[in-house]
Amino acid sequence: MRDIANNISPVTSIAPAVLTATASGAAVDLLGFNAAAVVISTGAIAGSGNFTPKLQESDDGTTFTDVAASDLIGTLPAVLAASATAKAGYKGFKRFVRPVLTLNSGTSIAASAVIVRGEAAKKPTA
Repeated sequence: MRDIANNISPVTSIAPAVLTATASGAAVDLLGFNAAAVVISTGAIAGSGNFTPKLQESDDGTTFTDVAASDLIGTLPAVLAASATAKAGYKGFKRFVRPVLTLNSGTSIAASAVIVRGEAAKKPTA
């Protein structure tokens, strides 16, 4: 069996929390990696919390724009569901990415987001 743990480098971008407003994740540097994916995990939804996930990209880690659908592998859901996991791969060429969970309506959602970096130039990854 092949080892995956030494070939990926997950980075928490949105720490697990109950979100009551739009959350922009921390920028994740993809330098030294040739693949990335976002994984979003949710828990309970309170007060019909309605959140939309998206992935953003940046050259400098400061100015972000939404990732074009053509640069995603798979799709993120239009609205996050309770107690679920969503994922999408990134095939763009920007150095930094971050997830954004936008509050559309309602009260809150328990959620977190991780960027999984893969195809590292140097292995094993830390």
